[in-house]
Amino acid sequence: MNLLVLKLVLTPALIALASLAGRKWGHAVSGWIVALPLTTGPIVFFLALSHGNAFAAETAAGILAGGFSLAAFVIVYGRLASRWTWPPTLAAASLAFLITTAILRSVHLPLLPLWILVLTAYYLAFRSLPRDRDPRLQFGEIPAWWDIPLRMVVATGFVILITGLASRVGPHLAGLLSPFPFFTSTMAAFAQHQYGSAAAVSVLRGLLLGLFSFASFMFALSLLLIPAGVAAAFAAAVLAAVVLQAASLWLLRRGIG
Repeated sequence: MNLLVLKLVLTPALIALASLAGRKWGHAVSGWIVALPLTTGPIVFFLALSHGNAFAAETAAGILAGGFSLAAFVIVYGRLASRWTWPPTLAAASLAFLITTAILRSVHLPLLPLWILVLTAYYLAFRSLPRDRDPRLQFGEIPAWWDIPLRMVVATGFVILITGLASRVGPHLAGLLSPFPFFTSTMAAFAQHQYGSAAAVSVLRGLLLGLFSFASFMFALSLLLIPAGVAAAFAAAVLAAVVLQAASLWLLRRGIG
């Protein structure tokens, strides 16, 4: 099948499934679901097919390093949401992501220390979030009809953009830019506008719980793509992600998220 056709079918299907599940179970679960590599996973897969396993492995390592930028985004959004409305909060968090990404362009850490440090950054970001709960938080509302189609379009466009730019900007920068939280931004901003800052923080808390499996997924891909090949690397990465995602869901259901 043509790679463009795969991008146009696989990515929106994954996003639609995640959005419907998050719509049913609430804000924290929405953040948890978005932590799955629904766009970055296909990006690495398509790059492996079009640019080779070595290029894709380096991109996966760049995506893993982008976890520092994600942590910066979450910390800034979580700390400012109770003080500002969603537009300046989102702008400040996005700026924090881009500044961190610019710093990381010249940083290349060994894979294992990188993975450990990213997990540590997620833990610290989780601890930094406010713990207040919003009594007005209600689930089950059905958003506008265009909500899920818009998410599908944005995700698919982003996958096509990153895979198209990868050969120009290089695998490291392409990887660093790939984790930009488009869907987290959308859900956090919507939750903050409709339900208040605690709802947005709930999205971020669910996201961080899920990001441990995301980081491990990228770690496995970067480690195994060259020696094991695409099929084995993705099988191992998916297994690691499923195990850790199940553990984080258990924590979420126990009220830790």
